[in-house]
Amino acid sequence: MDVDKEVDARGLNCPLPILRAKKALADMQSGQLLKVVCTDKGSLRDFQAFTKQTGHALVEQQTVGEELIHILRRR
Repeated sequence: MDVDKEVDARGLNCPLPILRAKKALADMQSGQLLKVVCTDKGSLRDFQAFTKQTGHALVEQQTVGEELIHILRRR
């Protein structure tokens, strides 16, 4: 999957991964994809709630080892 921007939020705890994602999405065009890489286990729930509240699409979530990867599409 080709992403337009990536945010490295490894080692950061809630709410910092969401805040970094929000800032990145503000600089993106509608329809572009953002990849956020986290290590905070709570980020799975956090990104589900964030996308539901903001109208952005949660395209994919996956766990690779200790990393949680979230792919969001800008509304």
